Amino acid sequence: MTEYVPRHAENTILKLIGLFPAVAIVGPRQVGKTSLAQAIAAKLSKPVLYLDLEDPDDLIKLDNPRLFLDRLADYTVILDEVQKLPTLFPVLRGIIDRNRQPGRFILLGSASPDLIRDSSESLAGRIAYHELTPFMFEEVSNLVDYQTHWYRGGFPDALLAPDDEAVQLWRKNFINTYLERDLPLLGLRTDPVVTGKLWRMVAHLSSQLLNMEALAGSLGITGVTVRRYLDFLEAAYLIRRLQPYSVNLKKRLVKTPKIYLRDSGILHQLLGIQSFFDLSGHPALGASWENYVIEQIAAMLPDWAEMFFYRTQDGTEADLVITRGGVPEILVEIKYSTTPRPGKGFHIARTDLGTKQNFIVCPVKKGFPLTQDVEVLALQELVKIF
Repeated sequence: MTEYVPRHAENTILKLIGLFPAVAIVGPRQVGKTSLAQAIAAKLSKPVLYLDLEDPDDLIKLDNPRLFLDRLADYTVILDEVQKLPTLFPVLRGIIDRNRQPGRFILLGSASPDLIRDSSESLAGRIAYHELTPFMFEEVSNLVDYQTHWYRGGFPDALLAPDDEAVQLWRKNFINTYLERDLPLLGLRTDPVVTGKLWRMVAHLSSQLLNMEALAGSLGITGVTVRRYLDFLEAAYLIRRLQPYSVNLKKRLVKTPKIYLRDSGILHQLLGIQSFFDLSGHPALGASWENYVIEQIAAMLPDWAEMFFYRTQDGTEADLVITRGGVPEILVEIKYSTTPRPGKGFHIARTDLGTKQNFIVCPVKKGFPLTQDVEVLALQELVKIF
């Protein structure tokens, strides 16, 4: 399969490399971090050394990391799967401080900075982080239609597979590898069978309020333990917990987060959906569409923006509230319909929050103004939100 590298991510990271001594590219396994780093390496003026910390031959070179890396001051050193060696971060700080110049290290990691212990503290002020997501539709709209992208998900090997059978084989192996190897390596010491059941249950709850105690009761474990497992799944970029918006409002608000899977293809695999045709008639169709659109919007979120949902105890609800400086600015409703009609709850939420821009995202070919202050958007028009 030909490697496909998103140009926007490549350009962003090249800019960061020109500014920071270390740049970390983080994201889930198999998302294309190594391919992206290699494409970037080909454009650098300095020589590049690549070390894979899952390769014993490379790992042994770092038995004395200061001795090995100090000699490479004129190189850009790529350290892949850096979460395998968290003790390396204080060493990198010393090496950088002795010869501080941009572009010394590119770190690739399959876990969030919070889970890669010591990275944030040890390299504060010396490192920039870039999260690489599975391909978003705007990155591959010249390769596939949105139905294919929605069903298959954004992981390169799944999205660009020759047929749906190959897609399912890849996704099944991805899930099994995470359960049996990757999550334990990140520190989640538990029975993979239990973790697998939890992951599937989360898939069935996608786009719904997270009921921690119900999950705990079904699995025969405590709510505290479920929360710890979910923390690991979130830190591995596999799920998203979307918090409710609740600042400076007098109404009684729901305080429970909603839960989503970060990739729609993995969602469909866990739900046993084997084709886009199956998805079209599946009870989870609407929830899947919401999950999919939420992730597309999250990937293009500007630095000034934060995402929430809105729901009151009396049932008033909006799928997505985007704030600037804590103030609601954008309201988004997500509907799987080509003839959308916002419900009463949407209008109440708009009044409660005082949002300046209001959108409904639907599977239409082209958006249109629905009312004076509500606009319908097609998937390929999401950038208009910002």
